[in-house]
Amino acid sequence: MTALILNIAPTIKLTDEQFFQLCQDNRDLRLESTSKGELIIMPPTGWKSGNRNSRLTQRLGNWADSDGTGLAFDSSTGFRLSNGANRSPDASWVRGERLEALNRDPAKLLPMAPDFVAELRSANDNLKTLQEKMQEYMDCGVRLGWLIDPQNQQVTIYRPGQDREVLQSPSSLSGEDVLPGFVLDLAQILS
Repeated sequence: MTALILNIAPTIKLTDEQFFQLCQDNRDLRLESTSKGELIIMPPTGWKSGNRNSRLTQRLGNWADSDGTGLAFDSSTGFRLSNGANRSPDASWVRGERLEALNRDPAKLLPMAPDFVAELRSANDNLKTLQEKMQEYMDCGVRLGWLIDPQNQQVTIYRPGQDREVLQSPSSLSGEDVLPGFVLDLAQILS
């Protein structure tokens, strides 16, 4: 099952509040919207992708708890990007001082790009679409991004102002200076 994309613009232009309410009214659906006004309805993943994503989120969350400089988020967290898109990365992290400066309602979408994002390609995900999404994150201010592709046993690392770096079958990934001290063991995520 692949994502369903509805082109609702220019007929309907959802405000932030309307998009959020649409998500609340359809809690069984994973919804995103693009900067072009497309509404994306994403199907659930299979059990293998769900397990991989759980491990990714757990490890990022464990590191964030011990590091204490920011918060980790799972795939149910929405971010309103500067280009108008509403995205929900599979895993993400935001520095604490950026969150505190917002003083926003914690029940709403975050109006910012995370500092770090990870997207995990599931069996039905289109690689080109995920690559475009990762570039969108970078264009909106993400400082480090990982596109983890178990089908091809690859990880593509995205950094601002740099060419993408493609790693073939890496055993681990470093959080570099964005997530200092975080090392993601990929043994149960790429396998």
